[in-house]
Amino acid sequence: MEMRIQKVYMVKYAKFNSFKRIFKETLLLLQDPEPGFICSPDPDNYRYFHITMDGPKDTPYAGGNFQLELFLPDGYPMVPPKVRFLTKIYHPNIDSLGRICLDILKDQWSPALQIRKVLISIQVLLSVPNPDDPLSDDVAEIWKTNEKLALERARWWTEIYACKKK
Repeated sequence: MEMRIQKVYMVKYAKFNSFKRIFKETLLLLQDPEPGFICSPDPDNYRYFHITMDGPKDTPYAGGNFQLELFLPDGYPMVPPKVRFLTKIYHPNIDSLGRICLDILKDQWSPALQIRKVLISIQVLLSVPNPDDPLSDDVAEIWKTNEKLALERARWWTEIYACKKK
């Protein structure tokens, strides 16, 4: 009986600590925003964030404003956040559903990482695509065989899907 009470207490305590961690990270993102990102917590779900990310300079994504969603699952920070692009993007490590192939979102996650680090890592991934570890095989193949064409397509998709209409 006592062991069961301890287990219930530990689960409740972990959820409380998770809430505190999410609250601190959210406050930091709002008070000291990372340049190139607008990160807004959803008013109805403190675990869900709406992200607008500027395309990195000197890349085919420059000038684009990309919409992403970020969700912190129940196990956060022990498990990584779920992040995906809502804006279509031509990139070998991002598939047509917006899912992202990034090691810190999978097996290289550490509870020491925070939302800010995840966003910076995604922006770096846009600057340095890795066609050798693709999520989109057809895009990766073009990136490997004709990088110039891949960069042109990435710029074109950015203009079509991620640039603000004037």
